[in-house]
Amino acid sequence: MNLNTVIFDMDGLLIDSEPCWEEAGKITLEKYNLSLSSDEYASTIGLRTKEWIEWWFRKYKVDSVHAPKAEMDIFENAIRIIDEKGEALPGVHEVIELFRRNDFKIGIATSSPLALVDVVARKLGISDLIQAVSSAENLNYGKPHPEVYLDCARALGSSPLQCICFEDSVNGMIAAKAARMKCVVVPAPMHRNHKEYMLADLQLKTLVEFDEKTLEELINK
Repeated sequence: MNLNTVIFDMDGLLIDSEPCWEEAGKITLEKYNLSLSSDEYASTIGLRTKEWIEWWFRKYKVDSVHAPKAEMDIFENAIRIIDEKGEALPGVHEVIELFRRNDFKIGIATSSPLALVDVVARKLGISDLIQAVSSAENLNYGKPHPEVYLDCARALGSSPLQCICFEDSVNGMIAAKAARMKCVVVPAPMHRNHKEYMLADLQLKTLVEFDEKTLEELINK
């Protein structure tokens, strides 16, 4: 089946927002006398905020009654910080233009709330190029479950077998592969050597490396 659709993750792939999310998480957890190491934070990248909060509250035995308020605080802090500090990652505009030029349908599948997608798309100037957005915020399951990718493909009118996904996290990669889609991973520098990324169809250092030749090779793979 011919590839004709590309679906991008957002945080850490299109925009350098993971440090912003980490800052928002730390600000929120400090209210509950919790402090995560960088490795702890990295281990839960890709989870929905609700699941993220539940995971750490359960691990450190914080009463779950506080979870809804903590989740809301993280959202508000993250949207504010990303709007102030978030920057496009290298190659974002070039790779989106490449797929537009090749008549691919273009979507975003993210664990973040739709309100943040609007902020990021506006900051990056890509609102008019994105044809469908799916957020795990309102779905039954988040990554690494494939639901958000399947939902986005459905909105684009594409079969999962027609889709290429771009991800930066292990949880996101697992979601894309579970959806039976091709997956290109662009991990953060400190995570590039993780053996789990061997499951991806292609691993890049930055989106800048993805060009017409790479696309052709992936189509024929």
